[in-house]
Amino acid sequence: MALSLAACGNGNSGTDSAGSGNAATGGGAASSSAPAASGEGLPEKVKFASDASYAPMEYMDKDKIVGFDIDFIAEVMEEAGMEYEVVNTGWDTMLTSVQQGTEYHAGLSSVSITEERKQTYDYSIPYFESTNMIMVKEGSEIKSALDLKDKTVAVQTATTADSLMSEIMGLDNPKLKRYDSNAVALMELQGGGADAVVADNAIVGEYIKNNPDQKVVGITDTENFGAEYYGILYPKGSALKAKLDPAIRTVLENGKYEEIYKKWFGEAPDMDSLLKAE
Repeated sequence: MALSLAACGNGNSGTDSAGSGNAATGGGAASSSAPAASGEGLPEKVKFASDASYAPMEYMDKDKIVGFDIDFIAEVMEEAGMEYEVVNTGWDTMLTSVQQGTEYHAGLSSVSITEERKQTYDYSIPYFESTNMIMVKEGSEIKSALDLKDKTVAVQTATTADSLMSEIMGLDNPKLKRYDSNAVALMELQGGGADAVVADNAIVGEYIKNNPDQKVVGITDTENFGAEYYGILYPKGSALKAKLDPAIRTVLENGKYEEIYKKWFGEAPDMDSLLKAE
């Protein structure tokens, strides 16, 4: 348990200094510190909201946010020449605050690009390919997503896993348990309160790797869980998209992205698929 919680972090730790995470300085200067919006200048310092409970993407290591996304954004912001800060806010706070565009300029938290979210937010170009994955205890009879229909399933609320399982099980199915963070969903499986957890494959894979004593396995179901892509989340009309998209593309193409990916996942990414996802 100690290992799993350390890896997953606290998804609702607020915005105090313990959750402030990385802050980096770039070369560019801008005219305003207010959140960027259509017709306004870029912020002097970009403030990213994040739910640092998605190891290995973003998670708390003592009082610092670390992970793939954190290394990735460091390269992007250096390329863009901008100062920035990543703050651990929790998932719901991130979604709400970025939509309002008041306290935070953007969201950086393994956010899948969906048509539904595009009605409310702007996105960067895709920077990571993912898919949802099922995690069960060894010996489980569950073999695919459709096997979950009558089971008790734990997910993080307002995620694509939540949406997918709502379609399979029914939106108001009492056996579909929604939690504020994946850490709590994983604990529910550990404690026998759920038959399965559905979450992004990077999260499931990291948990299995770090917790061999838990005797859990991951199940891939590409027929029912298709490929998804992460993007940086912006308020509608944010000027940051036009500023950061070229920097993201450069990091994807100059070899820096592959270095970061290999560091965190131990293998090379499928760059052809990712670059075609735009």
